[in-house]
Amino acid sequence: MESGRRAVLTLRGVSKSFGGLRAVIDVDLDLYEGEVLAIVGDNGAGKSTLIKILTGVHRADSGEIRIDGEKAEITSRRDSIDAGIEAVYQNLGLVNSLPAPANVFLGQEPVWRVMGVPFIDNRTMRRETERILRERVGIVLENLDDPVHNYSGGQRQAVAIARAIFNTELRVLVLDEPTAALGPQETRKTLELIRGIKERGISVILISHNLENVFSVADRVQVMRGGRSAGVVEVAKSTRKEVLGLIVGSEDVAADAYA
Repeated sequence: MESGRRAVLTLRGVSKSFGGLRAVIDVDLDLYEGEVLAIVGDNGAGKSTLIKILTGVHRADSGEIRIDGEKAEITSRRDSIDAGIEAVYQNLGLVNSLPAPANVFLGQEPVWRVMGVPFIDNRTMRRETERILRERVGIVLENLDDPVHNYSGGQRQAVAIARAIFNTELRVLVLDEPTAALGPQETRKTLELIRGIKERGISVILISHNLENVFSVADRVQVMRGGRSAGVVEVAKSTRKEVLGLIVGSEDVAADAYA
């Protein structure tokens, strides 16, 4: 642990193989309280497998995971959620025909009863969704009752994040390529959203191929190459060219070759 900083999440010597393929090899990782850690690397570098280990999709073959210094056994999605780790994947997983409150509470809808007959409590869902978006995500949606297919890309990201935050003591939020396929304006709004989440005390792991976005929002960058951690740099003390060198295994690279 760095002096004076508390690690929310720690990985030591984590490995995962699929048959003869070694997807993640002896990886260490530290995520500190209130920071954005970007994980970058080319396709096949091990990013996705590492994140799926954290979120309980895959079980690590070896190594140790600690949450707030306590050893965590993450062997399922339930273990991950109970440990305070949630993920928002690139496809967001929203039901496009439903409004934001129904998406946030999907599968966990509150009910009220009349003569024993249950009815979904839409008023509570709307009120709580509005509160979560405002207090924990940092956004106010004027079109809260519209189906989410009418939302902008940034608004859809906000709803997916609100669902991840809802009903869990979230410690770590994993965002998988959150700006992929977004235009410049929506990308800017999504990056502002990430900064707002960090300001609210949630530590973020950001998976991205866009180094410009990474350098605008991350505190540190961990580079994966060939299933291993190729290095970790502080954004304030590094450059895109240095990170590119770690990605491709050479310091002699052009800074605009990876964006």
